[in-house]
Amino acid sequence: MATLNEKKTCSERMADFRRFVWNPETKLFMGRSLINWVWIILYYLAFYVVMSGLFALSIYSLMRTINPYEPDYQDQLKSPGVTLRPDVYGDRGLQIYYNVSDNKTWEGLVTTLHTFLTAYTPAAQHLNINCTNNTYFIQDTFDGPNKTKLSCKFTSDMLQNCSGITDPTFGFPEGKPCFIIKMNRIIKFYPGNGTAPRVNCTYVDEELLPLEADYYPVNGTFSLHYFPYYGKKAQPSYSNPLVAVKFLNITRNVEVKIVCKVIGAGITYNVHDPYEGKVEFKLKIED
Repeated sequence: MATLNEKKTCSERMADFRRFVWNPETKLFMGRSLINWVWIILYYLAFYVVMSGLFALSIYSLMRTINPYEPDYQDQLKSPGVTLRPDVYGDRGLQIYYNVSDNKTWEGLVTTLHTFLTAYTPAAQHLNINCTNNTYFIQDTFDGPNKTKLSCKFTSDMLQNCSGITDPTFGFPEGKPCFIIKMNRIIKFYPGNGTAPRVNCTYVDEELLPLEADYYPVNGTFSLHYFPYYGKKAQPSYSNPLVAVKFLNITRNVEVKIVCKVIGAGITYNVHDPYEGKVEFKLKIED
């Protein structure tokens, strides 16, 4: 018993391990003969080759069924979301507060608008074409470069007094600020049912005086030739059309809540979603 319980020394353990790795008497490598190791390697090589082939075949079959230009399943959006620029989010949604006498309170808002409109300069829109017909721009073929579809130009000068060209401050120091409304993209969405959708801004509180505003382009419409949108791959240079709103009679030193709706057939509103088909925000202009 004493012999059985005797602990091996470190050198003995290392000798046993070396013998396990290579036994010169039996010619076994880690307990297996050379032919056994060859069969094991060939088995796993064949196994992983087959598995890789099946995986590659499944990916190839999947990619053959996917339309690269249009997703098979899209969000069940009844109507596009609407966003506002400049966008300043507070604890309760969009809140734009500034003081006409303190340029530090509105310079950041002006910078945001200028930055946003850099994508709408003539240079940025050079790949797009001029469109004049106020009808849906339906394209059944890929007539653009590199098998793409054409996109219509929208340049900042179309926003006229709210373009930042004639008035680089966008009317903020005069208390008549410009805001830009953008409708989000939905693939193959035809808004308006043949009539250009338009933006209309009002006070949420109906007891206030009517809200006076100028809209650019004229009547605050999104021309139909910007629709439908065919997707990022089909229209890589597409730019969302914009509508600018210049508010003219905002009461000073009072927080007002404004809602700007996109009005047109097929555009709906959700009372629980402040950005579906419309955008709501708070505005306060101080002296």
